[in-house]
Amino acid sequence: MEKKIFTVSRLNQEVQKLLESGFGTLWLQGELSNFSRPASGHFYFSIKDSQSQIRCAMFKGRNRYIDFQPASGDAVVVRGKLGLYSARGDFQLIVEHMEPAGAGKLQAAFEATKRELDAKGWFDVNNKRELPSLPQTIGVVTSPTSAALRDVLQVLNRRYRQCRIIIYPTLTQGSAAAPAIVRALDQANKRNEADVLLLVRGGGSLEDLWAFNELSVATAIRDSNIPIVAGIGHEVDVTISDLVSDLRAPTPSAAAELSTPDTQSLQSRVEAACKNLAKIQRNRLSGLTQALTEQLTRLHLRHPRRQLSEQMQRVDELEHRLRRVWLAIHGGKASKLSAANMRLGAHSPAQQLERHRSQLDALASRLDVAVQNQQHLAKSRFDILARALHGVSPLAVLDRGYAIVKKNETPVTNISAIQTGDEITTRLANGELVAIVSKTKLIEN
Repeated sequence: MEKKIFTVSRLNQEVQKLLESGFGTLWLQGELSNFSRPASGHFYFSIKDSQSQIRCAMFKGRNRYIDFQPASGDAVVVRGKLGLYSARGDFQLIVEHMEPAGAGKLQAAFEATKRELDAKGWFDVNNKRELPSLPQTIGVVTSPTSAALRDVLQVLNRRYRQCRIIIYPTLTQGSAAAPAIVRALDQANKRNEADVLLLVRGGGSLEDLWAFNELSVATAIRDSNIPIVAGIGHEVDVTISDLVSDLRAPTPSAAAELSTPDTQSLQSRVEAACKNLAKIQRNRLSGLTQALTEQLTRLHLRHPRRQLSEQMQRVDELEHRLRRVWLAIHGGKASKLSAANMRLGAHSPAQQLERHRSQLDALASRLDVAVQNQQHLAKSRFDILARALHGVSPLAVLDRGYAIVKKNETPVTNISAIQTGDEITTRLANGELVAIVSKTKLIEN
């Protein structure tokens, strides 16, 4: 049987792999023993219970985030990974996080602050400020090198590119983070440049996010004159700053989305409003045209000339009937006819017609004046409506020097739709220009 012979180094390496992969991250509770902190800044100690102990190491990059001074004899809870110090073959725990034993000092402090501020009404939704629907300037309070800032900028560039963005840099982790955040919020309010502030940070442990649980930060948020949207950590992370802010977002990206409208949605709403306005104007013009036609028809029916013609036709009809009657009674009744002629002379239709014509002339004169007044009023109203319609007409915009650029009969609203060499048509007030694009240039808002 072949022997499998290890070197000491290889054996330690294999054992180290087994320890790291077999247990992963674990929590351990016990009492600190032999605690030391050399000049390197690392922590070296043991954790023991009544029967056993294990060596531990906590390196400087992690131990700077704990907010208490550990010492031998303290009861603590640590989180870390098992490993092997191969130089001596020592089995040890590499500690990533340490807190006092029990429920945890930070968690207890968080719950106490939360209860205190809730009792004061700092979380009341009635005290939340309303966010602007179309912010012109958005302030971002975060670390200038953080992934959270990159996520926010990507979302704003996609959804609301026309807004102005101001970054208020600050620390977001460590003992100096809370005062830095307060200074950044105060500076944003003093400069008063932004319509809304985004307070954002990526995910992390309770210790990593502790600056956002400080009372000073909560006070700065509450005293801010500018609405604040907090997007701190992941969706499961909840900080005091989230609860005090005017709106809590589950992530930094969500904070950017909740504080801005979607440009495409806004454009669709504007296009729909323009179509609706044009429809209303068409309907209004059609109604006015129909009313004018009806008025003209009524005026034609009541015109004095028409009525005079009807009266003259009636007179002719009566005269014709009179002649027939006269011819019928002429034979044998000459005397009666003479007497009737005398009586008829006193009541001659010509005289009555003359009187009627005089009355009709007077009425016609008055009617002409009334018709002219009505036409003048109707024309004035029509001119006012025509000017109002012209004011909202797209052609009026062209008269002021603007132009409509089309590509393949489609209006061009974004420079990205035009490529060098494309043929475009430019509509002016009195004609069109056909041109070939030789160069494009993007202008930042």
